[in-house]
Amino acid sequence: MKRFHVHAHVEDLQASVAFYAKLFGAAPTRLESDYAKWMLDDPRINFAISTRGGKPGVDHLGIQADTAEELAELKARARAADAPVLDEGATTCCYAQSEKHWVTDPQGIAWEHFQTLADIPTFSASQATAPQAASACCPGDAPRGKPVGIAVKPASNCC
Repeated sequence: MKRFHVHAHVEDLQASVAFYAKLFGAAPTRLESDYAKWMLDDPRINFAISTRGGKPGVDHLGIQADTAEELAELKARARAADAPVLDEGATTCCYAQSEKHWVTDPQGIAWEHFQTLADIPTFSASQATAPQAASACCPGDAPRGKPVGIAVKPASNCC
């Protein structure tokens, strides 16, 4: 079963974690110094916040698939929407290894479709080998390449 995903940037992680923990009636399922995530079942959502972006607010929306088949179905739907699809394939971001692709709606809203494969101890794999190195997937880091027609902002590349 798929899960809706929202990623928002915040300026004060501690204050935001306190607010959302009360709002959702649950502590985050993942809490780091720069990131927090709630995997809620009611409503079924993956809600993430981080301090790794530009101005505060919603960065992107998405759908998290539980299986490779669900992810393939999401990719087929994105292609049927007549919008270019940016296929990242296997990647690491937001303390997780995942398989993902992106599509942007006609208004420029980035949608991430992904399947989480495993947790990792760092925000991205590049941090594991070089803590000061920029990651190709995460807000505030180096922009990643994208095909012409995909309006995914460089700061919108994470879960």
